[in-house]
Amino acid sequence: MGPPISKPPPGPSSGPPTRKPRSGRPKVVLGLLDEGQEFQRLQAEDARSAAAEGGVDVEVLYAENNAVVQIQQLYQVVHAPADRRPSVVIVETVAGEGLERLARTAVRAGIGWILLNRRVAYLDELRHQQPKLPIGMMGSDNLEIGRIQGRQFQALVPDGGLVLYIRGPADTSAAHDRLAGAEQVCGRRIDLKILEGQWTEASGEEALSQWLHLNQFQTSPPRLIGCQNDAMAVGARRALEAYAAKYPSLAKIPITGVDGLPDSGRRHVDKGTLAATVVTPSNTGPAIRLVFQTLQGRATFPREQLLTPSSYPDLADLAAR
Repeated sequence: MGPPISKPPPGPSSGPPTRKPRSGRPKVVLGLLDEGQEFQRLQAEDARSAAAEGGVDVEVLYAENNAVVQIQQLYQVVHAPADRRPSVVIVETVAGEGLERLARTAVRAGIGWILLNRRVAYLDELRHQQPKLPIGMMGSDNLEIGRIQGRQFQALVPDGGLVLYIRGPADTSAAHDRLAGAEQVCGRRIDLKILEGQWTEASGEEALSQWLHLNQFQTSPPRLIGCQNDAMAVGARRALEAYAAKYPSLAKIPITGVDGLPDSGRRHVDKGTLAATVVTPSNTGPAIRLVFQTLQGRATFPREQLLTPSSYPDLADLAAR
């Protein structure tokens, strides 16, 4: 998290005026993780569509899944000349702590600050300091995502056993909540073995390859591999197929993921590459629509708003399979 940050004295409740670029339209800067991830590209497309509907300009920045790159990108945005600053920054941070220093600087400059899928405590203070600015968190209900995935595990391995569970970065609230939700549902019959990933295909492949390299599967074969997103699940499938050339029984182990995009997760389920996924809606379109309403004075941006996920296939259909 870095060294302690001194807290600035509370400013006036009205805060600095919301700035607009020279075009006269509100501008939103959207910071995303990595253009190589399909869900991140979907978020960008959803943001552009919502911005066009509301008469908002949007600039998308990809951080290459690198926290330093993201800090540099948003530092330039927040410290730009007043007439070039955005009205709001919406960001899915690479680092789990949510870029607190930049958030405080942005809000002091009259820039709204909205996190995607990051639950952090400092938002409460910023909302108190500048109640008229859009400040909050928009995200998927990650606890419910975990619960749904846990129910998928129960449907796929009703008699229980070892489940290898590849999670995203441990310092992120999304990874923490998804694991907590899965643990709430799985109970004692399912033994979750946590492997570490970074939301990418390569990390999913590496995490499973490292576990398989230990040859523990010969004495403790996993019944299922669950991944906290579809990208890691696809990578895990590659690792499994590589080892299945020598150990054919590995090819039969089902794999599940999360995101459920039509052209990736759901397509892999339809093909049989994945056993199931959890469909999570894009966060950016709803966030930008709420930003527009807030800037117009027609709404107050909520402290936290969670979007509802769903199982693919339906849990009843999955159990029937």
